[in-house]
Amino acid sequence: MQTLKNFFIGSLTLAALKCAGTVSAEVADWEIDDEHLSIVFAVEHIGYQRQMGMFLEASGSFRYDPDSRELVSGRIEIEADSIFSNHRARDNHLRGGDFLDARRHPTIVFEATGFSASSADPDQGVLVGNLTLLGQTHRVELAVTLNKRAEYPFGHGRETLGISARTTLLRSQWGMDYGVADGLVGDEVVLQFELEGIRQ
Repeated sequence: MQTLKNFFIGSLTLAALKCAGTVSAEVADWEIDDEHLSIVFAVEHIGYQRQMGMFLEASGSFRYDPDSRELVSGRIEIEADSIFSNHRARDNHLRGGDFLDARRHPTIVFEATGFSASSADPDQGVLVGNLTLLGQTHRVELAVTLNKRAEYPFGHGRETLGISARTTLLRSQWGMDYGVADGLVGDEVVLQFELEGIRQ
């Protein structure tokens, strides 16, 4: 009888440990820290150089299990008129109808649909999602590096995940073709995201 009792106690203990493990690895909500979100772009200018710029206003969040590397959803909203290239006239041109048409399309949206971690390195992977720009939505893939994950050493003190992501897209796919045909402005746009997500 004692042996049977010990068996049941052991089974219940094992079940409890499994449940505890499941809870610790469950999908969580992560809010992107707007103080540590950088969105940078680079575009070729007449073959002379790559013009750099960035978006100054953006926000986002995602649902993600860092242990299983399961991404349920994610969304970043970028304010089109926050574009900055360190030249006032150029920035006004970029906000206008030749490029972002920020008055008619004030928000650029990226919605993540899945993440596949590399079998060679689980901290590397491919993020897949849809980018909506100028009223058109197309699929994009980003190469992702999962950086440090730990409790923040000061301030909010919450668990924080650092992420680097990069992609190259053709802006003409979204109908933004100004300067492409005559080689004044490159079609390829390199986008780099650097961010910190705070577990909620």
